[in-house]
Amino acid sequence: MAHTILVSHESPISILDQSIAYNDYDYALVHLFEKHANYYQFFKDSLARGRQVLLDNSIFELGVSFDSAKFAKYVEELKPSFYIVPDVLEDGYGTVKSFSNFVKQYPSLPGLRIGAVQGKTYDELVDCYKYMSEYADYIAISFDFSYYVVTGRGKTKLDRWCNGRQNFIQDLINDGVWDWNKPHHLLGCSLAKEFRYYVDKVPNIRSCDTSNPVVAGIKGIRYNGDLGLVDKPSQKLADLIEHNVQENELMNIIYNTNMFKQIINR
Repeated sequence: MAHTILVSHESPISILDQSIAYNDYDYALVHLFEKHANYYQFFKDSLARGRQVLLDNSIFELGVSFDSAKFAKYVEELKPSFYIVPDVLEDGYGTVKSFSNFVKQYPSLPGLRIGAVQGKTYDELVDCYKYMSEYADYIAISFDFSYYVVTGRGKTKLDRWCNGRQNFIQDLINDGVWDWNKPHHLLGCSLAKEFRYYVDKVPNIRSCDTSNPVVAGIKGIRYNGDLGLVDKPSQKLADLIEHNVQENELMNIIYNTNMFKQIINR
């Protein structure tokens, strides 16, 4: 039976208020708080309205997790619904150490702790997953591991990332590793079509985030109906955070986000 995957599409500051209409919850990138007070205030207001906010440590944008002490300070101040504990890109054992150290240092921060799975090999990814299964409240899995390029099928890297994450999750299930009692979050996406796979098969994938429909809309690219895109703009939404979205771009974004929901049977 199909279940609902909650979606958030990161958006420029100029349309954050409009994004409430197409986002199920609000997704905050912590490194943008320091420069953009109005960006931070949006999420503060969002929580006051009773919406859920997920605070990301910005590792995808920065290459390394945001400074732990400053991150903890923002978690304390914002009081997000969930936050991604600082991790280390493609380093499972480094991520376990980072998670352990952060929780020891900041044991009583508000919100649920999301543990990101990292690693370069299946065994390393599994070890990291098992740790997060035991100690995190919520488990996150990224879209762009180099592991997927080897294990995924497809002619392009985007295809292999898409198929690779599907295969990885299915392998965890087949091997009895997947924790059916914990909610899971899918970080980012290569191709939107990937998510339809989980709707009927993996009911505890609770949420995902992707700026794909928004960046494409700004670039004048519309989804091919509920097939999504076969390619994607390479620009990160964080680099467009100050972009003043025009009316025609907003129409593209609304169309694309509607199609994304159709892709996940919404």
